Amino acid sequence: MTKGITIKQAQQKVDEWIQTHGVRYFSELTNMAILTEEVGEVARIISRKYGEQSFKKKEKEKELGDELADVLFVILCLANQTGVDLTKALEKNLEKKTKRDNKRHKKNKKLK
Repeated sequence: MTKGITIKQAQQKVDEWIQTHGVRYFSELTNMAILTEEVGEVARIISRKYGEQSFKKKEKEKELGDELADVLFVILCLANQTGVDLTKALEKNLEKKTKRDNKRHKKNKKLK
């Protein structure tokens, strides 16, 4: 069984890939536009697989996992180029959500 990689390792692998196969990181604004495009591709698959829309012939070949990985790749690029440690950011974010929402969702009648 293979062991997964940590977020830190993922950030390092993306940086190594950029240094080896890319010329440089795209600008933050370009990566933001690319992220938006990639999220749109995820939305298209979700709306067709789980929603009411149907797939076009060429869209059936697209895989949700691959498109989610594209989103993650761009997020890792943005984190790297802006100096964000995503491990620390996620830990801090989960702590914030826990303090803020620790009972909110359980009390939400819409979720029962």
